[in-house]
Amino acid sequence: MEAQPSSPQSVEVSAFQADGLLSGFVVSGRWPETTLEWLKFLVLAVRVASVPGLLPMTTVFSVREELPDNPHPGTVGLVLSEGTFVGDTALPPGHFADHQPAGLFVLHPPSETTPALPELDGVASGCVLLPGIPHLGLDHRAGWAQADHTGAVTSMVTRAGIDPKDDADTAVLAMLLAA
Repeated sequence: MEAQPSSPQSVEVSAFQADGLLSGFVVSGRWPETTLEWLKFLVLAVRVASVPGLLPMTTVFSVREELPDNPHPGTVGLVLSEGTFVGDTALPPGHFADHQPAGLFVLHPPSETTPALPELDGVASGCVLLPGIPHLGLDHRAGWAQADHTGAVTSMVTRAGIDPKDDADTAVLAMLLAA
């Protein structure tokens, strides 16, 4: 009797909040493996960010392979809110110096997003940067998405081989990694 190939385990994502604000995401099953899977994760995160009041300002999230306290079976890690670009919760220079995350996200609430289409309202946006090591032939990869308050995706793009300085979001995320 031949063994049947097992179906690939899915990536499961659950958002969590503290004090009414988006604090991050629990990742279960397995980590996204491709740029497209990370883009799908970003789309879900942007949909969550479009919920009024859940994300008060642009916030950076990092991919962490550490587990939460008392994790559910199958939990593989977290994508945690790290801070903002400005204000009291701004990330200090060198914040990621001790531990380079496998990826960074930036989520922009509707109040800080210009919709891709002028007839849309309540649109949140975001970017995921998957840093590479270009001198070893591993390109930087990134994805961008927008979604409105109903959860409808209004824009979605992914690219490999990007130069982080060509986009404001990837430039700031790359700077945070390099500082």
